[in-house]
Amino acid sequence: MRSTISNPNDLPEKPGVYLLKDVQDEILYVGKAKSLKKRVKSYFKEDLEDPKTRVLMRHFHHLDYLVTDTEKEALILESNLIKKHLPRYNIRLKDDKRYPYLQITSDDYPRLLITRNVRDDGSHYYGPFTDVTSVRNLLKLLKPVFQLRDCKRMDGPCLNYQIDLCPAPCSGQVTREEYHENVEKVKLFLEGRQKEVMDLLQKEMEQAAQNHDYEKAVVIRDQLFSLGEVMEKQKMEFNRNLDQDVIATSNDGEVVVVVVFRVRNGKIMGKDDFLMEGAQENSPPEILTAFIKQYYSGPRQVPAEILLPVMIEDRQLIEKWLSDKIYSDKNYGDYSDEDYGDGDEKDVIIGEYDNGNPPVVEIRVPEEGLEYRLVQMVTKNSSIILNHHKQARGALLDLKTYLKIPRIPRRIEAFDISNLAGKNAVASMVVFEDGKPSKKNYRKYKLETPGPDDYAMMQEVLRRRYEKLVDKGETPPDLVVVDGGRGQLNVATDVLNSLGIKTGVIGLAKEFEQVFIPEVAIPLILPSTSPALHILQRVRDEAHRFAVKYHKNLRNRDLQSSPLDEIPGIGPKRKMNLMRHFGDLETIKNATVDEIFEVKSINRNLAIKIHGFFLPIKD
Repeated sequence: MRSTISNPNDLPEKPGVYLLKDVQDEILYVGKAKSLKKRVKSYFKEDLEDPKTRVLMRHFHHLDYLVTDTEKEALILESNLIKKHLPRYNIRLKDDKRYPYLQITSDDYPRLLITRNVRDDGSHYYGPFTDVTSVRNLLKLLKPVFQLRDCKRMDGPCLNYQIDLCPAPCSGQVTREEYHENVEKVKLFLEGRQKEVMDLLQKEMEQAAQNHDYEKAVVIRDQLFSLGEVMEKQKMEFNRNLDQDVIATSNDGEVVVVVVFRVRNGKIMGKDDFLMEGAQENSPPEILTAFIKQYYSGPRQVPAEILLPVMIEDRQLIEKWLSDKIYSDKNYGDYSDEDYGDGDEKDVIIGEYDNGNPPVVEIRVPEEGLEYRLVQMVTKNSSIILNHHKQARGALLDLKTYLKIPRIPRRIEAFDISNLAGKNAVASMVVFEDGKPSKKNYRKYKLETPGPDDYAMMQEVLRRRYEKLVDKGETPPDLVVVDGGRGQLNVATDVLNSLGIKTGVIGLAKEFEQVFIPEVAIPLILPSTSPALHILQRVRDEAHRFAVKYHKNLRNRDLQSSPLDEIPGIGPKRKMNLMRHFGDLETIKNATVDEIFEVKSINRNLAIKIHGFFLPIKD
């Protein structure tokens, strides 16, 4: 059930989740309790020791609560509500990097894909991976070895079948059972159980040879060779089999970092780092408890062991919950609307627990040996990453001081224009968050402004970007950077002022690294060794790189198919020289013989031939 009250004495002595709210009905804090009444009454003491709780209760007005059958149900419901509402006074996992995963779909004949969206859809997900290139390389290796289909629609044998990359389940060339045998091998491999896959393939090869099916034996032999090469690329291996996640945290009072090493079958399969919000005043056990509940609440692979530097709260409860996740591929169910009432929490998914199975997940704090050294290594990694964040934060703070902008520039949006004599004009917008590129937020624009007119082009892209931002009611960035000097800055200032956007804006000229600031006549020159300048240079250079890349792509697309290809004597190099010289095909059509003759590698006879080729078109 769900209900709203203001007096903790009205709460039941049952397990559940409570939501502390302010007078505007905004959720301040979400917590779980074995007894709602006893737990919530502790917030109403006169001598609260925790400063954070004292501030919380100054904003408190009323609370909602949801009763559950068990404390484990309350645990997962609490985690899901925190992830959904991001309450101000909870410790929150800032997990918005959208790392790539490998997905084995839930189709009758599953596919192996790269995805950045993990859903509870029955698929199996492996990851996350921090390097998308390594994921693509792994996918290229696994697909030909295990021959999983690549097509979205199974509408007949395709080229992959003809070149032995797919067994063509779409036309009945392979049975469902045979196909799923390969799927299971892929799952074992991605779970770090490569040796089991190798042993299985070895037995299949020997059996095929005994049956005189030498063609099949050769195929399996090649699979074994390919997998052997993949396994040789593992960078780090221990002398015993481990199936663990190793987690550690660092906290400097302003930034909290959590690092996870995923170890499967004795090999480190990957490393992830996360920022935790609202955790600066919390102890390491509290931070790790909140992290584990949120990190594993999605469809992540749960290991048999979790190693920590300090023991967490609710250890046994969390071990039982994680064990239940291992027992079942789909372990989530829904409360009915009646259980929730009319509130908006009814779409939050909670778990089905108490299935009678003994825990299979163990959370430990090793005190010696290899596991202890592994925890220390992860702790060291978290300290290094924390220092990186501190350095970036210091540089951003210096940038705020230098530029005299109202906020620390945690989000920077930078713009650049790229064109060739006004042709194929494009613009780029790159985004940096906390000093790092946020490539999912990059945008590219094909400009309509006739050129060359850099000021008008910059005005167009800024207006398109920020009119959309205003229409959507989004928060503007802390700093807008335009490539150029005073003229480009004036354009940016006019656009932002016309839209009522108040934020920091500068122009950055490349020649002397001059920083132009509104209403300041003399450009600012930052020290060449300043980390603040280095951030601005990275932002500016990335915007330039992204714009030039888009411009080249458009230009190359125009070059791929052109009437110039029909002129004898015009090859790829001369065609490129013509396009670079004139900018586009229309200008070439209208050029004189003498103008064409000026192009590199074009002699007069060829210039006459090109001019004559386009004469009928001009007439």
